Formats: sequence, structure tokens, C-alpha cells
Amino acid sequence: MEHIALAVEDGIATIRFDRPDSLNAFTDTMEVELIEAFDAVDADPEVRVVVLTGTGRAFCAGMDLSASSEAFQEWRTSPSAPPGTSYDVDGQDLPVRRDGGGRVVLRMFELDKPIIAAVNGPAVGVGSTITLPCDIRLASETARFGFVFNRRGFVPESCSTWFLPRVVAMQTALEWVYTGRVFGADEALEKGLVRTVYPAAELLPAAYALAREIADNTAPVSTALARRMMWRMLGAEHPVIAHTAETLGINLRGVSADARDGIAAFLDKRAPVFTDRVPDDVPDVLAAFPAPSFDPTHLEITR
Repeated sequence: MEHIALAVEDGIATIRFDRPDSLNAFTDTMEVELIEAFDAVDADPEVRVVVLTGTGRAFCAGMDLSASSEAFQEWRTSPSAPPGTSYDVDGQDLPVRRDGGGRVVLRMFELDKPIIAAVNGPAVGVGSTITLPCDIRLASETARFGFVFNRRGFVPESCSTWFLPRVVAMQTALEWVYTGRVFGADEALEKGLVRTVYPAAELLPAAYALAREIADNTAPVSTALARRMMWRMLGAEHPVIAHTAETLGINLRGVSADARDGIAAFLDKRAPVFTDRVPDDVPDVLAAFPAPSFDPTHLEITR
């Protein structure tokens, strides 16, 4: 991989933005490689948790705009762009390229492994929005965040208009988006964007300690199901949907090998041995409530 790095060790995958000379600015290559990396860790039953961070002094400084003021026009027509579609806008046949950050975030949303963001420095634009589908966000004292889109003349992306008001209060989300200002780790902590702020040298050890706690103590299939249900229930119209999914989950997982040993381990006062693996052993407890789907090359949504 050219613009990211992927390493797996003892059940924990680390995905790094890896363009330190450019503050890990987001590129077409990075978009493709991130999706490939998340595909790989999702398919690997040995991976229990993912840590997302940056190489060097930045997390991700946003889209690489260094080429020219025509960066977005070049992005729309780039030969490396995935297939797009076109729309009739004010009588014009407008070619449309799907938002690259959105493609990555949707892949992260579908992941069956927990994601911990270790924000080690500036995280601006897509560098901020890509943290939103992470399950837990930790930050260094040097971290800076910014939903700067309005200051650049475009709009929020990476599905952030869905995620951000679910992570922080609506008025906080609106203030950050309307002003586009860059703010520090202390404000991110106060407003609930991050869980904890650490001195720079302590950030990754804290992220790995949390990842280790999950990997060493929980059943991977149960964690995958919990992740699916918790995120999907943010958009559920009634708690009976959660009740149905949880009922199916309890009935299926309650008779699993994992549950039998989990109970036995509790009674024997020993560590459990969980043998069920992701993705092969994950039941679809949400089958009765299918999520909207979309054509990977177009933007039409179906149910």
C-alpha cells in the first residue's frame, strides 16, 4: 500500500494514514486502500479490534488540495475515480462522482470489528469526519479538529451530516459546521467528540490497552452483533425493532459454544475460551429489518 499502512499483531489491526510529509492528506489512492484494508480486517477471523491513527505529527489533514484551486474539478474527472453516474440538475446533465470519504465511512459502518480512533494530531475536514463512525475516539493533547467545509466553499461529507449529530449535541454539530473553525482537544473532550485526551506519548498505549481489553475478554461474534445492533438502532423507528433483534440474538447466541463456555468460565472462575469466529459464525439478527441498500456505482437508495 502506498498511502496507508496496515499491520496486524495479536488480534489487533492498526490502520495508519501514511503520508507524513503531507500531514496524511486524503487522496484517491488512500480512499481505495482504506476500503481494501477494512475489507481485509473484516475477513480475517484473527482480527478482533481495529486502531485507526496517523503516521507522524498529524492524523489526517483533510483532502489533498495542494494541486490547485481546481482540485475538486480534477477530483470529479480523475481517471482513478470509481464509476459514477449523472443527474439532471437545472436542465444540465451533471456527471457525479461519489464522495470518497463517504465510501470509506460506509465501509467502516458495515465493519464487524470495533474501531478505536487514536487521533494523534490535526484531524481536519475528512480527517475529522472519518473519525465519526469509529466506536471510540481518543485524542492526543496535540489533536486539532475542524469541520472546515463552509470555509472552503463546499459542504460536509463522509456521511457526517448523519453521524455528527448522533455523536454530539445538535447545536454543537451545527456550530462546528456553520463556523468551520478549528478547535482543540479540550473542546472536543468537553463536547463529547472524544472520550479521553492523553499526552502524546500516552495516546497509542491507551488505545492498545482498550483494544486489548476488548480482544481478551469478549466473544468476537457477540461484539460484532452488538456493534451492528447499536449503530442500526440509532435509526430505528421504535424500540420493538431492538427488542426483536435482541430476542433473536439471545436465542441464537444463548445456545452457542461461546455462551456455554462463558457461563462455565464464570462458574469455574476462569477465563472463557470463545471459539466462534467473525465473519463465518455471525447470525443475521436484523434480517427482518433490512437496512437501505445502494448501488455501488450509483447513488440511488433502495429498501
